[in-house]
Amino acid sequence: MVKSKILLLIIGLYVMVACNKAPRQLPILGPKELAERNEKGNIVEDTIYHTIPDFRFRDQDSNWVSLATFNDKIYIADFFFTTCPTICPVMKSNLLKVYDQYKDSNTVSFLSHTIDPLHDSIPVLKDYANRLDINSFKWHLVYGSKDSVYAIAKSYLVSAQEDKEAPGGFIHSGALILIDKKRRIRGYYDGTDDKATAKLIEDIKLLLNEGK
Repeated sequence: MVKSKILLLIIGLYVMVACNKAPRQLPILGPKELAERNEKGNIVEDTIYHTIPDFRFRDQDSNWVSLATFNDKIYIADFFFTTCPTICPVMKSNLLKVYDQYKDSNTVSFLSHTIDPLHDSIPVLKDYANRLDINSFKWHLVYGSKDSVYAIAKSYLVSAQEDKEAPGGFIHSGALILIDKKRRIRGYYDGTDDKATAKLIEDIKLLLNEGK
């Protein structure tokens, strides 16, 4: 009888701990500011997080792509160029693994910015998309002026620039960047690393369940 009560007590404590254990949440990355507001005579501090500003680029189907394209969606962004001889092929191979996991989700999209708009015209991007065998409504390969592309890279807090001494003439981050529905950065993942790619796949699940 005593053993049964002890066992029930242990089970009860386990259930309480399991129920109270909060699910892991992804951090909100980037610079942030504190802003004060008056709420019914009380000063309340709000945290203002870094967000991705609006943009306007053409994709492989000549369609305009902006933040409105990703309304009520999360998306994974990266930077590349089609003639990249180093990390880009590996990045795209790993990003395809993520795409295959979420290609049927209406809430997950992909956005790849070329950093070589002079070469990577719409026909070139279209051919590249066909070789990847991706849905253009799901995964946008976009180009714009060099200034606009390099500016948006800074907003993602990553590097992208010309470098004549680098293989292919450009250097850029190898990160896959996870953006939430509020346009906040929630994670950076090494696009050349299999384990980082697997973590991105799992973290997308966390983000999809956030707030539910």
